[in-house]
Amino acid sequence: MPVQHYTVTGMTCGHCVSSVTDEVQEIPGVVSVDVVLETGAVSISSAGPLDDAAVRSAVEEAGYQFA
Repeated sequence: MPVQHYTVTGMTCGHCVSSVTDEVQEIPGVVSVDVVLETGAVSISSAGPLDDAAVRSAVEEAGYQFA
């Protein structure tokens, strides 16, 4: 199962983490999402390769910046 790593900026609390997680989980093929508040690290396990534009869109929809 491929795992892709991204960095998200602008998160300040657990609610921020939940928002990013919820939006990213809506992307077809995503199996799991792990977000680390302190570093902004986002690891996404998926059934296949993900489109970076889809991840960027999900992060921006949650209200945060895709770094």
